[in-house]
Amino acid sequence: MQPASDVVGSAGDDARFTSAVGAVTSAFGDPTRRDIFLHVRAQPGASAGEVATTFSLHPNVARHHLDRLVAGGYLRVEVGRTGGAGRPSKRYHLVGGDPTVELFTRRDELLVTLLRQALELLGPEAAEQMAAKVGEEYGRTLAAQMSPVDGHRSVRAAMHAIAQTLSAHGFAAHAEDHEGATAVVADHCPFGDAALTHPVLCAVDRGMVKGLLAGLCGQPAVAPVVLSSKARGDDTCAALA
Repeated sequence: MQPASDVVGSAGDDARFTSAVGAVTSAFGDPTRRDIFLHVRAQPGASAGEVATTFSLHPNVARHHLDRLVAGGYLRVEVGRTGGAGRPSKRYHLVGGDPTVELFTRRDELLVTLLRQALELLGPEAAEQMAAKVGEEYGRTLAAQMSPVDGHRSVRAAMHAIAQTLSAHGFAAHAEDHEGATAVVADHCPFGDAALTHPVLCAVDRGMVKGLLAGLCGQPAVAPVVLSSKARGDDTCAALA
């Protein structure tokens, strides 16, 4: 029998997937609306009147399709004055690139904003302790899911595995060997600008490295030495062990 926790997790994943598909379908399920989106992408600043003429639509129908795309967050409106005394003209522009990528990015931005505000309520010291603990526990969980190779790994082998794991979580990381020690260098921060204004978020990935090390090496958690941090203005985030 499948464990109840697995059933709940599967149901949650299914619900999130259904929600994402529903959002994309609502915006692009209509073929005319898809064509209008592609038209605006190719012709930034298009107006509802221009769209109506291009697709032989009544202006109200063109505005309806454009409004649906704006409501979904795929297009944005710029309002400008006309040459005469008429109503201000609305010009439509693309919000971002790939609409499916943008959909998930917006969701992640919401979660990061929620996390950031929750950490602010805790205060800096308690927030950093909690962030590090959550990261470490998650790192240990990830390590437990990774098949050991000939027993526990060396620190060097673990750090190379950690770089791959962090990359899978959006850090774009790689490992560099330095005379008896190994550094994990991350070129991208999945927390985005939130980490620049709230560097306490960096404790999450430091905790992940610490938890992964402990789980993969089979020894008490060793705190990695931070070499650089984007939150401090460095080009990369790097930790050495």
